[in-house]
Amino acid sequence: MTVEETMRQLHHLANPNVIKIKKERFGINPKNSLGIYQKELDFIAKEIGKDDVLGLALFETGIYEAKLLCAKIYTPKNLTEDMMDDLAKGFDSWEICDSFCMKLFIKNMWALHKTIEWSKSEVLYIKRAAFVLMAVLVTSDKKVQNSIFKAFIPTILKECEDERIHIKKAISWALRAMGKRNCDLHKIAVKAAYEMLKKESSSAQWIGKDVLGALEKPDLKFYDYPRDKYRA
Repeated sequence: MTVEETMRQLHHLANPNVIKIKKERFGINPKNSLGIYQKELDFIAKEIGKDDVLGLALFETGIYEAKLLCAKIYTPKNLTEDMMDDLAKGFDSWEICDSFCMKLFIKNMWALHKTIEWSKSEVLYIKRAAFVLMAVLVTSDKKVQNSIFKAFIPTILKECEDERIHIKKAISWALRAMGKRNCDLHKIAVKAAYEMLKKESSSAQWIGKDVLGALEKPDLKFYDYPRDKYRA
């Protein structure tokens, strides 16, 4: 499928009402949006298959849904570190940030490295991407040892005072995911949440309460990763 053919298909699906719904219900208000749901983009992506050249060409159109489609059809192992940086600069909503992290970046060798590098950025959705990658790594990599995730804690505690809603929600997500991975990481995540409650920052306190609300439930179930250790 060519860029022109794909764009015609996207414009055919354009729905201004979807733009309105996404803005009002989910706070998604990017530039150049046609108004297409993710499930419709998934259908197109399945029809296309993997196509790196088309994926990048679609991203470069600047059309929001074309950019989202790029994350679904680009081959993760073919991404370079510089390409990840360039793509992240084009994020203008939490939806596209999370889509790229969950569909594409997480399957690339640079994902772990970017959790720390991008956490230092002041650019909203690049910084969010760091913590989304942390959260997704915790649940997607079932074999990695606890030391990898314990190393996230200093960064989480350092950045938890960022008052931007999309940052603090991502940090909470990362810490909650860590606390559910296994019983040992649970103790570490809970300890970090209580440290946040001691801070004067309203953001840190919000994250701490949100994390503890999830991790101190009596019926909490762990993923028990890695299974060879926690379900041996």
